[in-house]
Amino acid sequence: MRVVTSLLGVDGWRRAFGALAVASVMSVAVAVLGIVPLQAHAEVAAADPIDASMRTCLARSDMSSTVGQVQCMDNARIGWKAALDTAWQQLQTKLPPAQRKQWEKSQASWLASRDDEKPLLSAVFATTRGTMYALAEADMQLQPVRDRALALRSAAAKVSAGGDPPHRPRACNADAQCEHAMFDLNRYYRRLQAKMPVRSRSALTRAQKAWTAYLNATTPVVDERSRIDIIGARVATLKRLSETVGNN
Repeated sequence: MRVVTSLLGVDGWRRAFGALAVASVMSVAVAVLGIVPLQAHAEVAAADPIDASMRTCLARSDMSSTVGQVQCMDNARIGWKAALDTAWQQLQTKLPPAQRKQWEKSQASWLASRDDEKPLLSAVFATTRGTMYALAEADMQLQPVRDRALALRSAAAKVSAGGDPPHRPRACNADAQCEHAMFDLNRYYRRLQAKMPVRSRSALTRAQKAWTAYLNATTPVVDERSRIDIIGARVATLKRLSETVGNN
């Protein structure tokens, strides 16, 4: 599936939004609970056993409650975290010394970003009511871990295949797609900030600062297309949060 916006062309957003992973892995939850599938930010690894296990879990009659569905997604998140750790170890052993420090900085920044994202999600979903939002929160905790695991797997595979490292992206203001993506990101950030309770806005500020540090640390080790993926995923997150905060 491709998502086209008024600001970015198809190619710019194709990988950023990718397929709707939750439409495939949460099909039973949609049927049972009537929730709207959430957009994933990474291309689907259709045959991955973690996703297959989650689909099986979601289909079980004894896991059809909200608590059960959330548990299925939490189990998948734990599985993807283990896959992430494995991919990271594999990548570290294959990286030449010149690239290893840059990747270590990227990974440390990603971990810090995830830590600062948790209070933001808690603050947003504390303003909602309804079982569908418990599922939405679980999904938003799962998807970034899945995305990072897939990104590290891809990086390890590319290093194993040999060849030159990716060309460092141009400055964002020299790349029209990047500039437009950042425009959208700032637009949804401001929208979310305006809608959040005043007491919770500091959580958004910290989370966005940590994400920006992750983007800056990762840009030197990826190409321009991968940078658009990272920004596009953040745009999707901020958009969804801005549409979620205060719903009851």
